[in-house]
Amino acid sequence: MPGAAENLVKAAVYNARKPHMSIRRFVLAALLSLSLVLLAEANSCASIWSAPEKELASKVEAVTGPGAVSLLVRNRSSLAQADVNSIHAELRAQFEGAGMQLVTAEQAAASVEVTLSENIQSYLWVAQIQQGNNSPAVVMVLVARAGPAIIVPEAAPLAIAKIELWSQENRIIDVGIIDSPPRIIVLEAERVALYSRLNNGRWQPDGEFAIRHVRPWPRDLRGRLVLRKDYLFDAYLPGIICAANLKGSRYLKCSQSDDPWPLAGEGFRLNGFFSSTRNFFTGALTPNLGSETTLPAFYSAAPIPRQKYVLWLFAAIDGQVYASDGMSNMPVSAPGWGSGIAAVRSSCGSGWQVLATSNSDGNRPDSVRAYQLSDRDPVAVGEGVAMGGPVTSLWTEAAGNTAVAITRNLRTGQYEAFRLAISCGQ
Repeated sequence: MPGAAENLVKAAVYNARKPHMSIRRFVLAALLSLSLVLLAEANSCASIWSAPEKELASKVEAVTGPGAVSLLVRNRSSLAQADVNSIHAELRAQFEGAGMQLVTAEQAAASVEVTLSENIQSYLWVAQIQQGNNSPAVVMVLVARAGPAIIVPEAAPLAIAKIELWSQENRIIDVGIIDSPPRIIVLEAERVALYSRLNNGRWQPDGEFAIRHVRPWPRDLRGRLVLRKDYLFDAYLPGIICAANLKGSRYLKCSQSDDPWPLAGEGFRLNGFFSSTRNFFTGALTPNLGSETTLPAFYSAAPIPRQKYVLWLFAAIDGQVYASDGMSNMPVSAPGWGSGIAAVRSSCGSGWQVLATSNSDGNRPDSVRAYQLSDRDPVAVGEGVAMGGPVTSLWTEAAGNTAVAITRNLRTGQYEAFRLAISCGQ
């Protein structure tokens, strides 16, 4: 059948599809799709961060000028490590595009440390610039979040327990409490007075030590009692430090000294130099707070432990509250705060709160309120507690879970000492 044969010859013939060629095409298609996704994500990240990176580089270059700089980026925010790496790489490119040559710290004319931090509404990028022996310069950029703002869980209600310790007519500078056996140490301008508690609950005098000083005390005298172990304590006053022993042969030895005062309770080793002629700390610290050696003059300080560092708050004499993590020092929003702040450890919230006095003129009663820091911006938790008069002293006690506040009652004229503790709401 020749016709049929011709039809068979002319019919199209297809070979069977080879399995390995099908797999190859699938893999190539998958790789192409993945590359497109990664490219889209890279372009998305670039579009998110490119503007603030360029702005920060421009601000840094305005300080350093073109030249050799070193760059260190630290993450103190919730950004993922992939984002941090991308920001770091792009910052390097932006620095070089602005005329700065990136070198090692040993070769640099200026070192730049960029801290990636955040608050509830936005990211905050802070660059600290050190050139030689000059004071560090700080520039910062606010960066909008790509997604919604952080949702901060509503803090459990808490209350400040105010426990009366002591009251007297003479001015109280500070008070120390020994719980076993019960004893109160009262620091006054000219003496340290001791009181012990009888079995019937009444207090009786248990001795006193005179404080001898050559120079007159400054106006608005301030001081601090720091209890040590084995019935030892130190008394700090402007230009004078006294060491005491209440066991065996009692003594109080005072000497002129400008040594620094401890700024918080046990576990925090930061000390500040107190002015011998005024009522505030000069701003000089020891040991250094990271790269910070000197801060603006301040009245009081409060440490808030974090997972990897300690955030310190300082109530400065200019009325501003500053936060320092050892790499940067920046103002925080703390409206209504007075000059007295202290950190207290509790079982509430994040575990540490800041007690802050209200901002009164000394002729109206103060209050003390607790605040929690989700990042650097304090948030009030619970109601404030009325103090009956201006608070003249607020210090964290050695154990860290309570603070002692001294007030001058405007109604009675008496000086009063209270222990403040934080209790969690139900």
